[in-house]
Amino acid sequence: MNAGLDALATAIYVTVDDMLAADPALGPERPAVGIAPQLSDAELLTLAVLQALLGYTNEARFLRYANEHLRALFPYLPKRPAYNKRLRRSAQMMAAVMRALASACSAWWDDLWLAGSTPVECGRSRETAKRSDLAGWASYGYCASHSRWSWGLRLHVIATPSGLPIAFALASPKEDERDVLWHLLLTDPALATRLGGQVLVADKGYRSSELEKLLAEMGITLVRPAMAGEPERPGRQFLKPFRQIIESVNQTLKAQLDLERHGGRTPAGVIARVWQRMLALTAAIWHNQNTGEPVLRSLVPYDH
Repeated sequence: MNAGLDALATAIYVTVDDMLAADPALGPERPAVGIAPQLSDAELLTLAVLQALLGYTNEARFLRYANEHLRALFPYLPKRPAYNKRLRRSAQMMAAVMRALASACSAWWDDLWLAGSTPVECGRSRETAKRSDLAGWASYGYCASHSRWSWGLRLHVIATPSGLPIAFALASPKEDERDVLWHLLLTDPALATRLGGQVLVADKGYRSSELEKLLAEMGITLVRPAMAGEPERPGRQFLKPFRQIIESVNQTLKAQLDLERHGGRTPAGVIARVWQRMLALTAAIWHNQNTGEPVLRSLVPYDH
């Protein structure tokens, strides 16, 4: 493991351990009486980040690698079933850690946000679509930017120009992007306390006079392409470069963090694996800022 990844692992472990010590409610619920886990929650999330950054989509292969190369950092390593079970139960904890790391970044206070979504494929065969535990949530959807249909879910992300995820959600491809965006902003109390004067850049799929009115009431100005018959809208000169940024964030998740090879087969499994990659991206940006890296979203210091 290289020096950059080792430093990131140490920083993540110490930060998460301090967070959970200060607020144990962030961790998964456990019975008051029972055997304490040999792998702490801070070690579990550190392992999850390392797995995503090292490019291991197979948990058994990653644990074989960890047993050979990470023993100095983790005296105890679970077997694959236990690791998988712990990860699936840790989605809420991962989300809380992501929010804490993101809000510790200066980019968290950026007054410009970028909104977009990308497909998260969960299966290809007709039998999978009929029999999968994801059936009913996952569905067929068309991605115009990739010119293809896929069966699965859609990851919706609000990010800053530096690529820092502000809010995100998994939804069925049949869900209207505008409804998901509004739900993200409306149901997140941490965002509601800091809204005002925000500019939100989005593509034409977010066109809605009702949505624009609701966003304006929250202090958010929506910048999107003008549709046929509409007068030119302010900020159009910024649309192309900022749309490229949100697409590049999605590409980072897919090409470098293997989002499309998540391997989840149940709702809990998919959520945990997608959140694992979002946590890895957030942790890298957070650590890059603390170490003075010139490009916050760069994963090169972590062996990419």
